[in-house]
Amino acid sequence: MDHIPSSHPRAESLRVRQKIVEGMEAKVVTKAGLFAHGRGEAFDYLMGEKTLPSAVEAMEAAVAMLLVATHPVISINGNAAALVPEAIVQLGAATGAKLEVNLFYREPGREAVIERVLRAAGATEILGLGDIPAATLSNLESNRRIVDPRGIAIADVVLVPLEDGDRTEALRKAGKKIIAIDLNPMSRTAQCAHVTICDNLTRCVPRMVEIARSFKAGKNRTELDAIIARHDNARVLSATIKEIIAYLSKVADKGVFLEIPAARDPARDPPP
Repeated sequence: MDHIPSSHPRAESLRVRQKIVEGMEAKVVTKAGLFAHGRGEAFDYLMGEKTLPSAVEAMEAAVAMLLVATHPVISINGNAAALVPEAIVQLGAATGAKLEVNLFYREPGREAVIERVLRAAGATEILGLGDIPAATLSNLESNRRIVDPRGIAIADVVLVPLEDGDRTEALRKAGKKIIAIDLNPMSRTAQCAHVTICDNLTRCVPRMVEIARSFKAGKNRTELDAIIARHDNARVLSATIKEIIAYLSKVADKGVFLEIPAARDPARDPPP
């Protein structure tokens, strides 16, 4: 990504996009994953490309839920593996959650490529690689019904970054507590989850790692349970939508809200 200058106003966004493109070329990400990323980025624009207060509240509830769970699992798809492999591995280590690869498009060799990416990021145990007979989720017909009997099949809490709505519903019907990371507060996944974090994956997961380490060092079980009990997903989603509206209202009042450089005055300004 050396070709992306740091001075570019969209440098970070371009770097993330390049990771997705490189992930597709390496078979980590599918073509459908490109569309999913673009759709999410559109919602990030509506948030001002920053982490909202409602998202931080949801992150804290999510981390508390992972820490008190008996069998927490982080479900990993191609986009998550391409964008935040190190942070995903660190979050698993910080919360005791197992990592399970779960793919809609199970192309030959794709699971092995994602396994290599996760192991390079520091993962030692990775479930969902087909090394033992699989279990299945009821009420789901796609390949994503396939789950690892050591992971999602017995999990009480499942973190699903960038998840399809039908699978979120199936996991909830199976009795799992669902934590979703989804930039669209109106998506089926966001609406069905018990805890929804409306934030960019690249900002969210590293911050969750920090929260997990802080909570492990400074909070007891009673305090963690209290954080979970206070969480109301409907209220948090409502707050997210209101924060988006407030940002858009501020932008609408200005119309042109970016700093637009003035034309160079040849008589006053030397040539660059």
